[in-house]
Amino acid sequence: MNIENQVKTALSELCELSKIQAGDIVVIGCSTSEVDGGVIGHNSNVDLGSVIFNAANQVLLERGAFLAAQCCEHLNRAIIIERDAVKNINDIVNVVPQPKAGGSFATAAYNGFKNPVVLEKISADAGLDIGLTLIGMHLKKVAVPVRLSINKIGNATIVAARTRPKFIGGVRAAYNENLL
Repeated sequence: MNIENQVKTALSELCELSKIQAGDIVVIGCSTSEVDGGVIGHNSNVDLGSVIFNAANQVLLERGAFLAAQCCEHLNRAIIIERDAVKNINDIVNVVPQPKAGGSFATAAYNGFKNPVVLEKISADAGLDIGLTLIGMHLKKVAVPVRLSINKIGNATIVAARTRPKFIGGVRAAYNENLL
């Protein structure tokens, strides 16, 4: 299976298992260096970033969901997203990602979106981490692991998560009362 199909497979499964709906946001962090068999942050691959972005964006657009592309640590893991996804957010920052400062995937997203904006943070409904890029800071609480049929895209390890509302009170609270 080629990288484009691996991305589509992983993301389609994540959307299905997470019950992603129109308007939901899925954050993706991606190290093209890891996908290509290198070490994160050392061999950014612009062409690979475009392939992965296009495949991921296609899957999410078909569902009416939004892609939030995480930049690398050099841009503090900022988020590239369509303005329509975050109309009421005023945490927009002024930066344009580059392959060596933001990453090839985030650069492809910035160039591929119709009206991209960059945010310092977001609270996404689900996420796909390609190459162990640490997307957890951009997921709503509480994150729950999602097991996919594949565990790699190219040479990169992938981790998927969905989110759910916090449990407050109810059965858990009753259980805790029994401990007193």
